[in-house]
Amino acid sequence: MSEKPTIIIGNGIAGITAARNIRKNSNQPVIIISKESQYFFSRTALMYVYMGHMQWSHLEPYESSFWKKNNLQLCHGEVSHIDPEKKCIHLKNGDALDYNTLIIATGSVPNRFGWKGENLKAVQGLYSKQDLETLEQWTPTIQNAVIVGGGLIGIELAEMLHSRGISVTFLVRESSFWNNVLPKEESQMINQHILDHGIDLRLNTELKEIESDAQGRAKGVISSTGEHLDCQWVGLTAGVRPNIDWLQHSKIKTNRGILVDEFLQTEDNDIYAIGDCAELKNPPPGRRPIEAVWYTGRMMGETVAQTLSGNPKKYTPGHWFNSAKFFDIEYQTYGQVNPIVKEDEGQFYWQKEGENKAIRLAYRKSTLQLLGINAMGIRLRHEICDQWLNQEATISQVIADFAQANFDPEFFPTYELEIQKAWQEQL
Repeated sequence: MSEKPTIIIGNGIAGITAARNIRKNSNQPVIIISKESQYFFSRTALMYVYMGHMQWSHLEPYESSFWKKNNLQLCHGEVSHIDPEKKCIHLKNGDALDYNTLIIATGSVPNRFGWKGENLKAVQGLYSKQDLETLEQWTPTIQNAVIVGGGLIGIELAEMLHSRGISVTFLVRESSFWNNVLPKEESQMINQHILDHGIDLRLNTELKEIESDAQGRAKGVISSTGEHLDCQWVGLTAGVRPNIDWLQHSKIKTNRGILVDEFLQTEDNDIYAIGDCAELKNPPPGRRPIEAVWYTGRMMGETVAQTLSGNPKKYTPGHWFNSAKFFDIEYQTYGQVNPIVKEDEGQFYWQKEGENKAIRLAYRKSTLQLLGINAMGIRLRHEICDQWLNQEATISQVIADFAQANFDPEFFPTYELEIQKAWQEQL
């Protein structure tokens, strides 16, 4: 009798990283199931296809022969339900597949909050390949668009639509863009940058209702201020949530996400969950139970592959790291930088006068130990920042050695001397 496979549901960064690393360490059969696309693609590059910088084929990081060459079986289909007792999954086309081990890596779906009109035509998020294809279909008929929600997907959509000459109104319920993550100065920098690009940014403004035309398509929105805004398309980008609704009648334990232990294992010993859909029951200190970012998905895939290859490994994500892009401003963060300074926390902030370039260093006042770094418009080396955090370097050491972290291309201006001078003046 042939060996039952490891089945991975989802071909995003988490699922594919798990598959690749299982194959590096063993010859066990692996089947990857996805309803979104036949091949894994770089989801973070979707916006660049729409803006004309890339083609669909550029999003596939591996040649089509990669999967057969590495004995990774691809299945383009949708799972209807799981039978853990029989160790079997059922597809909506009627097929059933037995598994030895199951990895659920189904990612996220956009939030919906029951807004009137949220299910109209030309109302959507931007998360999947199908979302982008739908947006392409609507684009020729859009003159004005409204985006709801001030997160990273929202600002990506604003840039995308702006690149096609579409007028964009951006509704953000907070008093400043992403101010639950960014401190005041960085958040206000992004506010101004959005406005400078011709986006109509409406802070302290929420969606009340989406209006319909006679054909069931969005024709406008009513905001929380009572204003009517004409539009032909509405982007709902008020965050994402784990894609687990399809598990609601299963015996797999869920909360906001699929509950897993430090080995990313559910209460069923043969079922694991990784990536955006996984919720850690006991997250490491300073980390959240659900972290829907590319980097953690990749790390979870690497971790679970070790366990399934006979080398049980706990998920230890290390220091928090994330990066993003706000139109022309690149952003990186390492460790913990709180938007509102906490007790026994100090923060040093430097910004280049007249430019969108800034550095913020958070440190413990009592010991001067570095706690975290924000970089706006300046690229830093991940390994150096991680090293400083691991070694509990003081802020004075970090500023003295800041040139080590500079990752900007050759001939770009450097700011280490200005940063050091500003620190001395602050002291």
